[in-house]
Amino acid sequence: MILKVYTSLLLLFLINSVWTRTVRQVYDDLDPDHWSRYTSECPQECFCPPSFPNALYCDNKGLKEIPPIPARIWYLYLQNNQIETLSEKPFVNATHLRWINLNKNKITNSGIENGVLSKLKKLLYLFLEENELEEVPAPLPVGLEQLRLARNKISKIPEGVFSHLENLTMLDLHQNSLLDSALQSDTFQGLNNLMQLNIAKNSLKKMPLSIPANTLQLFLDNNSIEVIPENYFSSIPKVTFLRLNYNKLSDDGIPPNGFNVSSILDLQLSHNQLTKIPPINAHLEHLHLDHNKIKSVNGTQICPVSIALEEDYGYYGNIPRLRYLRLDGNEIQPPIPLDIMICFRLLQAVVI
Repeated sequence: MILKVYTSLLLLFLINSVWTRTVRQVYDDLDPDHWSRYTSECPQECFCPPSFPNALYCDNKGLKEIPPIPARIWYLYLQNNQIETLSEKPFVNATHLRWINLNKNKITNSGIENGVLSKLKKLLYLFLEENELEEVPAPLPVGLEQLRLARNKISKIPEGVFSHLENLTMLDLHQNSLLDSALQSDTFQGLNNLMQLNIAKNSLKKMPLSIPANTLQLFLDNNSIEVIPENYFSSIPKVTFLRLNYNKLSDDGIPPNGFNVSSILDLQLSHNQLTKIPPINAHLEHLHLDHNKIKSVNGTQICPVSIALEEDYGYYGNIPRLRYLRLDGNEIQPPIPLDIMICFRLLQAVVI
């Protein structure tokens, strides 16, 4: 017991020593001349932390305009203000900006000065959620890696707006006003490295066209999608996480092997109109089918491999990898059919 106490105290002492030394080093590095310069450069409305000299915090200040941004700033926080316009003037010296958070302001497309964003050559992350945008702003910095435009009023995506964003890995457009007509066959052209596309909570009735081939996560919840086209996922062979909760999918709207895709590990079809479990692939690990109209489950029919063949291969064979199955909110009565457990031997949780 005494040894444990001493060990804990020693660990706490070492942590405090490292923290103290790190903080002292930061302040030692900021000699009086540097400190004076940082203080004079910091906009009066904002906060410039001495331990993080490349960051500028101007969030929650009731600002209506963006103050002049010092040249040293990489990370700019402007969320939760009343900003309506983006002009070039505040960014004249801010040539090293990597990150801008402008969430929860009142920015409109007409309030964005032409070319102001594209001139931020080193910008990697742009957050413009919860503003008053009606279309995706253009032109954008070619080096962007993340673009977050959720909870605006976007109904239009200008032609070619993404064509030069080869580094973009995440595009968030959820909770906007996008119709099927806004997503043309070339809308996402150029997004060669996109990994996550979020178009949930829009007004889509069809699966979007020409999703970038490298997409891993596709979120389409809370739309009005009724049909999955034949071989739809063959053009996005790496898709791993697929969310289609809260749509209008019925049995007739899903092709016989629509979701029998080896790349999909997590499939979410909650709150639709399915009366049976669609065919799945043996690689699938998580399946969400709650709140549909499913009345019964036949493990032999839904098993992606023959149960007899599975028994021949044994535990180390090509057995289904399903670990989580959610079926609550349907018309299924417990207990869980035995053939479900025989087929899906790796199941860790079944919600029914």
